[in-house]
Amino acid sequence: MIQATRTNFVGRQFDLGGTKKFTVEDDARLADALKRCSPATRAAAREFRRTGDVEHLPVVVQGLIEHYVERSAKAKLERGGDELRLVEDLSIDSLTMLEIVFLAEEVLQVSIDNEELRPFRTVGDIKTFIVSKMGGAYPATLAFGSGAAE
Repeated sequence: MIQATRTNFVGRQFDLGGTKKFTVEDDARLADALKRCSPATRAAAREFRRTGDVEHLPVVVQGLIEHYVERSAKAKLERGGDELRLVEDLSIDSLTMLEIVFLAEEVLQVSIDNEELRPFRTVGDIKTFIVSKMGGAYPATLAFGSGAAE
C-alpha cells in the first residue's frame, strides 16, 4: 500500500525555501532528529530535504509514526498499510500525535496547526495531508473520517 501511495506523488516537487541549499549542518541536525528512526526514514527525509521531491514523504511519515508507536503496534504498522486507524489499530493518543507532528515539523521544515490534525483517522490520512501541505496534489481519495466515530 505504501507503493500505491508513493506513485500518486511521483515527480512533484516542493520549493524548500528558494535558493537555500541543504548544508552539512542541516544534514547533521536532521540525522540527530531522526537518530532513533530507521535508516530508510533517514534516507527519505534527507532526499526530500535535498530535492524537495514529495515522492519521499510517505516513507518519512511512515517512519515518524513507527518511531512513536508502541512496540506491539510496529508489526501492524509494517504490514497494515495506509488503512490502519491511528487510535483503534495503533493506539496513538493525542499526546503521541503531537509528538509525531512536532518531529514532522522539525524534519520537514513545515508548520502544522493543531486544528489541521482533527480529521486524521488513518495512516493514509496523515501521508496525504503531509504531501498536500508540502505542495503535492491533494488526491480525491482522501477519506477523512473513515473508520472512526466523529
